[in-house]
Amino acid sequence: MDMPLETQTQAPLVDAFGRTITYLRLSVTDRCDFRCVYCMSEHMTFLPKKDLLTLEELSRLCSAFMARGVRKIRLSGGEPLVRRGLLSFIEGLGAEVGSGLDEITLTTNGSQLGRFADDLYAAGVRRINVSLDTLDDAKFKDITRWGRLPQVLAGIDAALAAGLAVKINTVAVRGFNDTEIPSLIAWAHGREMDLTLIETMPMGDIEDDRFGQYLPLSDLRQTLEQHWTLTDLPDQTGGPARYVRAEQTGGRIGFITPLTHNFCESCNRIRVTCTGELYTCLGQPGSIDLRNPLRLSDDNALLHTAIDTAIADKPKGHDFRIQDGKMIGAMDRHMSVTGG
Repeated sequence: MDMPLETQTQAPLVDAFGRTITYLRLSVTDRCDFRCVYCMSEHMTFLPKKDLLTLEELSRLCSAFMARGVRKIRLSGGEPLVRRGLLSFIEGLGAEVGSGLDEITLTTNGSQLGRFADDLYAAGVRRINVSLDTLDDAKFKDITRWGRLPQVLAGIDAALAAGLAVKINTVAVRGFNDTEIPSLIAWAHGREMDLTLIETMPMGDIEDDRFGQYLPLSDLRQTLEQHWTLTDLPDQTGGPARYVRAEQTGGRIGFITPLTHNFCESCNRIRVTCTGELYTCLGQPGSIDLRNPLRLSDDNALLHTAIDTAIADKPKGHDFRIQDGKMIGAMDRHMSVTGG
């Protein structure tokens, strides 16, 4: 699918706090073939397909953001690889890498990588994140409800064989994988994969106790320091992770800490949902509709006006925090809608 490139470069996206927006996280579907317990209900009601942006609309949207200085696009979901026809869309983006884009990346649960790893590389993708919280088959079934661990591990093998750099994303869940995380890190580093740890966030109705799942990464780091010497690194990959190197393995460990350490001061990111809602902050409710401007006119003037309105109102940061044994700042919307 060819990208409908804009012929005129627009003004860069700079918010009221002087932060330049160069990173778009784009959800291409709210659908997923897993039902992870910290992400969604087992009996999810997904959006009507007519509400989702078409692939052509997604391409036009990306082109508009590239004209405003966005240099990195991460595709997410749901599970992005369950979206029919997605590869042609990725090929269109991949053709812009090196000119309009620095890179295009993907966050996936790994279930479809066995089918698509080679095609992703051919389309221009060079790095992917795979969400994986355990290497225990029974635990994997429990936390994903519908997932199969051998399928995901085979997908990771396929991605590595295709030449993709793989980073593992692991949500730290108290009482579930907290004691397993050191062995998970050792496994990832043994395969030359970085691993990023993520605190569970109060996003969506999941039918479970959020606070009971919460494991502060500050505590977990102390546990990891009993296994390895950790050296803080200045490395940045465009996201909110802070990195350390485990000296004994040589591998990197990332920490994403929305609750124990607010990372908003350097935020260069925006998120667009699969329905065209632009969220300038994951942890705030305010959004701007981009679907109507896309559908009302072939001229992107309305679209750029809507984008400007959103960026001008980008908040300084989110309000996720722990207070009196509760998670404060919960969002009604599911992560699968907003995109990871």
